[in-house]
Amino acid sequence: MGILLAFAPFIVFAVLDRLIGATGALVAGALVSAALLLRDWIVSGRKLKILEAGTTFLFGALALYAVLGAPTWSVIGIRLYVDSGLLLIVLASLAARRPFTLQYAREQVDPELWGSRAFIRTNYVLTGAWALAFAMMVAAEFALLYVPALPRRIGIIIVVLALVGAVKFTSWYPKHVRRSQRS
Repeated sequence: MGILLAFAPFIVFAVLDRLIGATGALVAGALVSAALLLRDWIVSGRKLKILEAGTTFLFGALALYAVLGAPTWSVIGIRLYVDSGLLLIVLASLAARRPFTLQYAREQVDPELWGSRAFIRTNYVLTGAWALAFAMMVAAEFALLYVPALPRRIGIIIVVLALVGAVKFTSWYPKHVRRSQRS
């Protein structure tokens, strides 16, 4: 549940982008991100998470630019920026050897498992799956932006399939690893 809540700013942005425009949606995403960061800071036992800190920076920077720079972004263009930023956060967590899913998994797993090879490998695989999903989203949005003949529904289908696939894989894979360890 924690990892899905971390994507709340992106969901808020996606919903509000069409209703109130990119600038308002970016500001709302930044506020939701900051609220999640504040929640983790206030609630005892929780630590700053890479995804939430990166998301706060991403939405904060884009919102500030949108307010001060007044850019003329298309819906797909702004989504490309947001999803590219999300992909960079996930890739940075892998490059730093701290896969972003690890912090959420540690909230649900006994501390004695945190150092196990299977636990760490599982989180690298899960973070890689999310990186792949975000890369697919970025590629689809890039294609929609720069290949006008491409039907919008194809890009939308790719985005939806990438997200649904990542969510289902995140649910399935840890169970699969546990079952194969018992055999």
